[in-house]
Amino acid sequence: MLEKELKYKYLDADDFHLESNKEKMRMGIPLTDEDRMPWLESLCYAIKEYLNNKKGLVLGCSALKKEYREILRSGDTSYNWGTYASAVNFILLDAPAEVLSVRVNKRAAEGKHYMPASLLQSQLDLLKIDEPEGVLRVDATLRPQDIVNTILNMDQFQGCFNHDFVESL
Repeated sequence: MLEKELKYKYLDADDFHLESNKEKMRMGIPLTDEDRMPWLESLCYAIKEYLNNKKGLVLGCSALKKEYREILRSGDTSYNWGTYASAVNFILLDAPAEVLSVRVNKRAAEGKHYMPASLLQSQLDLLKIDEPEGVLRVDATLRPQDIVNTILNMDQFQGCFNHDFVESL
C-alpha cells in the first residue's frame, strides 16, 4: 500500500533468495550470514539500479542485522559506511512474536511463503536495531492504511520521500 501511495515500485526481497536458500528454509534450517550474502548483494544491486535511474522503490525485506542494513545502504553510491546518512531508509513493522507467528502460519498454510513458523524465533533472535540508525518503528498490528498514514505523517520521515528509495523491514 505504501508503494501505491508514493507511486513507487514494490519488490519483495524473498524473491531474490537463491533456490538453495529457499529449500533450506522450507526444511526449517535457519540461514547463515554466508547463505544471506548473495541475497544481500542482489538486493544492493537492485537498490543501486533504482537510485541510479532516479526511481522510487519500496523493498519488503527482513534486513535483521545492522550489517545487513549497511550492505543495503551501500546501494546508495554516495553512502559512507557507518554514518547512516543514506537515500536508503528503513521502516520496522513492529509486532509481538505471537502476532507474527499467526501471520507466518497463515501465509504458509495458504502456500504464499516457503518459511515455516518454526524459523520465526531464529529471525527474531537476529533482529537488532541501534537507535542511531534512525529506523522508524511502526505498529504492525494497525490496519494497513493506518500503517501507511503513520509512516507518511511521522516527523522522522518528513522529507525522506524526496529520496528515491524506502526500505521496509
